[in-house]
Amino acid sequence: MRILHFYKTSFPDTMGGVEQVINQIASGGTKLGIKTDVLSLSSARVPRTIEINGYLVHRAKLDMQIASTGFSVSAFLQFAELAKKADVIHYHFPWPFMDVVHFLCRVKKPTVVTYHSDIVRQKYLLKIYRPLQRMFLRGVDRIVATSPNYFATSDILAEHSHKVSIIPIGLNKAAYPVPSPEKLAYWRVKLGSKFFLFIGVLRYYKGLRFLLEAAQGADYPIVIVGAGPIETELREQAINLKLRNIHFLGQLSEEDKVALLMLCYGVLFPSHLRSEAFGVALLEGAMYGKPMISSEIGTGTTFINIANETGLVVPPCDPVALRRAMDYLWLHPEDAAEMGRKAEVRYWRNFTADQMIHSYVDLYRELVNPCHPG
Repeated sequence: MRILHFYKTSFPDTMGGVEQVINQIASGGTKLGIKTDVLSLSSARVPRTIEINGYLVHRAKLDMQIASTGFSVSAFLQFAELAKKADVIHYHFPWPFMDVVHFLCRVKKPTVVTYHSDIVRQKYLLKIYRPLQRMFLRGVDRIVATSPNYFATSDILAEHSHKVSIIPIGLNKAAYPVPSPEKLAYWRVKLGSKFFLFIGVLRYYKGLRFLLEAAQGADYPIVIVGAGPIETELREQAINLKLRNIHFLGQLSEEDKVALLMLCYGVLFPSHLRSEAFGVALLEGAMYGKPMISSEIGTGTTFINIANETGLVVPPCDPVALRRAMDYLWLHPEDAAEMGRKAEVRYWRNFTADQMIHSYVDLYRELVNPCHPG
C-alpha cells in the first residue's frame, strides 16, 4: 500500500507538531509494509526529493505566503503525479491551498484528513474560505480528530461527525536521543536541580505572557526553550517585569531538550487559545514522567493532562491561577512526583507511536478495502 501525505511543511525542514506526526506515521508505517510519500513546500534550495527514515520527502517550490498559507504553482503537477501512484491520500488540515489542489487535481483516490486545528486567528479570511472548507471536508472520505476533547468542542467537526474517527497523537520514546552524562551535568550546573520547563515555538497562542506575569515574585527557576515570532516581545516583558528567574534558552538540540525534560521538576504549558489543538510538547512531559500544568481550552491538552491526576489544570489567561498551581507543585513534592508517575502511565497506555500508527494503517486498509476492514 502506498500513502501520500500532503502538508505545507515537513520534516526535516521544520519539526512542529504536525510535521512530527507525519514523520512518526510515515517512518512507523514502513515496518508494516506501507510505502509513503510526503509532499510539502519549501523555499530553501534543497534537493527536490530525499529519502528519510524509510520514506520519500518531495518538495515543491514555495512561491508566496499569505496569512500563514503557502502557495506553489509547481505543487499542482507534483501532487497529481504522486496521487496517481498512491492508494490513499492523507491530508493535514488546516491549509487552504491544500483544498484548492485537491479540487483542481480532481482526486479520485480514497482520502483521509487529520484535523489538527480549527482556524482561530484569521477570522475575516475564514469567512471567505468557509465555503471551500466545508466542500473539502464534505468531500473527503474520513476525518481524524486527535482527541475526544477537540471533537466535542469543534463546531466544524460536529458538521461531519458521521465520518470522524479519533486517533490520538503518539510518540516513540525510543526515537528520542539519550543525553550523555556530560550533557546532564552541564544543565544541572547551569540551572540547578529543580526548575519548571516550557518547550515550544514562541507563538501568540502559547500563553507565555501570562506565564511571565505569574512568575513575578516567584523564586523558582522557569526555563523557556524555543524560538519564534514573539520571542523579542517576551524578552522585553521579562525585562520590564524585572524577572530574574526566567531563563530563555532559545532553540536547542534534541539531546539538550531531552536532558532538560529529564531534569526538570514539572512541565508548564499555558496555551490559552484553541490554536493549541493537542500539545506534543506537553505529551513529551508525560512521556518523561513529569507533573504538568496546562489550561482548560477544550482541546487535547486536557486529554493529555487530567486535572488533579497527572497535573493541574487552570483557566486560560489567568496568571493568578497559574501562579497558585506552580506554587502548589513546588511546595508539595510528593504530590508532584505522584502526578508525574501517573502521567507516564497514561502515556504508555494511550499515546505511544505504535498505537497511533496501527490505528492509521487500519484506517488506510479500511478505505482501500471497505468490504474487508482490517
